[in-house]
Amino acid sequence: MNNEQYFRPSPIPSLNNKNFDFEFFDKYFNNNYNNINLPNWLFNSPEDTLINYFSILREAENISQGGCGSIGNAKMPYPISYNFFTSEYKNKINYSSYFNLFKNIGHINLIKLNNVTYENISNGKYKYFFELETIEPSVNGNTSFSYYYGYVYIQNENEKYKISHIDLRGEDFLCAAYHGWNHNAEFYVDTVYGHWCNLIKKRYPTEQHLYIKNIYVSGNDSQNYRFEFFQLTNGTDIEIQQFVKDINNEWKPIKIDVNKCVQRCKSHSPLFTIY
Repeated sequence: MNNEQYFRPSPIPSLNNKNFDFEFFDKYFNNNYNNINLPNWLFNSPEDTLINYFSILREAENISQGGCGSIGNAKMPYPISYNFFTSEYKNKINYSSYFNLFKNIGHINLIKLNNVTYENISNGKYKYFFELETIEPSVNGNTSFSYYYGYVYIQNENEKYKISHIDLRGEDFLCAAYHGWNHNAEFYVDTVYGHWCNLIKKRYPTEQHLYIKNIYVSGNDSQNYRFEFFQLTNGTDIEIQQFVKDINNEWKPIKIDVNKCVQRCKSHSPLFTIY
C-alpha cells in the first residue's frame, strides 16, 4: 500500500493489500449498485472474496470531518463492495443501510483473518474470524484509530463465493485493563472450565504464535482438551473453539455448554457435544 506509514500505528501487516486502481473504479463510476456486474475472478475462493472485498473498501471514506481535502477513493467503493453480498443478505440489508454502516469511517485495514470453519458448519458455507483497524473522526476534531473484530460468513452462490453475513463488534481499550478475568485466556479457562465446570485436572503452559493462543488441559474425566483463543489488538483474548482429543489422537471440535456445568454433576449428562 502506498504511504502505509501514515495509515498504520503498528507494524502488523495489512492484509487487504490488493491494488484496485482508478482504472478499476472508473468502470463503475456513477453506476447504481444494481447495474454493477463484477468479474468472476474476484470470487474464486472464500479468502479471495474477503481480501478483495476489504481491499476495495480500504480507501473508502464516509466521514463528515477530519483529513485535509479529498480522501482516498471517496464514496466510489461502496456500490461495488455491496455486490460482494449474497442475494439473501442484500434482502436483509438494503444499500442505504449498508452505506450507513460506514458512517464516520475514513480508512480500513484488515489486520487479522483466520478460517474458523469447522465441521458444525454445513457444506458450502465458511466462517472467518477477522479484525479491522479503522481511521475515524474523534470528538476533538482530529482523526484517531479504532478497532473492530468479528466473524464473516461466506457462501457459494452461482459458482461465486459471496458474503452471507457479517457479525462485527467494537473493541474497548479500557475494559481489559481494569476489569478482570474474562478478558484473559488463562484466567477464563481456569474460571469457566475449572471452577464452574470442575473439568480441569491440570492446565499446561500456554502455546502462543502471533495472535493465536492454545491452552491444553487434562480433564477430571480423563479426556484431553484444547481451548483456542485469538488475541485482539486491545489485549483481550477471544475464545474461538474448544477441542477434545479422540481415540485416534486427533483434535475434534466440540461445544461445551457452560450453562449445564452445575447441573451436570446431578444429571450425569454429557459435558460437551462433538461436531
